Amino acid sequence: MRAFCPHCEVDRELELVSTQRTYEIRGDEISIPVEELRCSECEKTFDPPDSSVDPLEVAYREYRRRHQMLQPQEIKALRNNLGLTQQELANLLGWGGATLSRYENGALQDEAHETTLRLLHDPKNVLKLIGSNPESVASDKLSRIVSALNELIEEGELSFRQIYEERFGRYSADIYSGYRRLDLNKLFSSILFFCSNSEIVKTKLNKLLFFSDFKHFKEYSVSITGARYAHLPFGPAPDRYSFYLAALYEDEAALSIEEKYFNDVSGEVLRALKPPDLSLFRASELEMLSGIKDAFKQHSARALSELSHQEKGYLETSDGELISYKYADDLKI
Repeated sequence: MRAFCPHCEVDRELELVSTQRTYEIRGDEISIPVEELRCSECEKTFDPPDSSVDPLEVAYREYRRRHQMLQPQEIKALRNNLGLTQQELANLLGWGGATLSRYENGALQDEAHETTLRLLHDPKNVLKLIGSNPESVASDKLSRIVSALNELIEEGELSFRQIYEERFGRYSADIYSGYRRLDLNKLFSSILFFCSNSEIVKTKLNKLLFFSDFKHFKEYSVSITGARYAHLPFGPAPDRYSFYLAALYEDEAALSIEEKYFNDVSGEVLRALKPPDLSLFRASELEMLSGIKDAFKQHSARALSELSHQEKGYLETSDGELISYKYADDLKI
């Protein structure tokens, strides 16, 4: 294509190229894919003038994901669920009028404000705020909000399963989920399958899940569970795995979790207390789960962790980053 080059200040032949751009955000280096135009004459690059993507905003989203912070749409949804305008919620929190608007439109919230926003998930905390600042909202609207909050408290708190589904599981089927929507029932039954008949260290469980989903994707172009996997220090693991383990342990009493010591190093050991629902799986999925369990039955958690560190999908991602299923083609197993 031929268009204006801002470096040469004349029309030039331009090429659209894909590259990586790294931002330093609060001490973290965040690399994101970007598309730039490269001038054939000066060979310098620049952002396409008609691009609707703000790379810095994308980097902020990745930073929030790694640090488990609320995304702009989640902040907006939280406010809407309370039935408050931006100004009303800002008044309730004692913030400046523009602060909440900036966060909902992509600005990166500071840690203190993030903590405050998270507290709003608990209706009891919202009632406390209203009690200490009742003039922040019009009286007629305030009474409706208080009534709704009391109803939520009476209904009880969300289970870990509901938290996981609402906060982390409502993503589309894409290359990061193996082109399948998250199926918590299959994910939970996969966990119980690997934890049946013997104890298993949590680190090993996460690797078995990773290899099962990725190898199934390699052979059938779709994952088993729809889980997303992240690059963590001990190897790939399902994103936010602590929530689904908590759901199986706390909500469904289907899993036991016990801390044990191995050569002066502690680790959590898991055992299934209920059988997996194998009727959920297709023949290819059951065959894959059984094959992975059998292939690594003699591997220790450390050995399997070291093996996973050699996978291309792990080597080419950084701490906290999601691992694309495109790396399934490069699996060494």
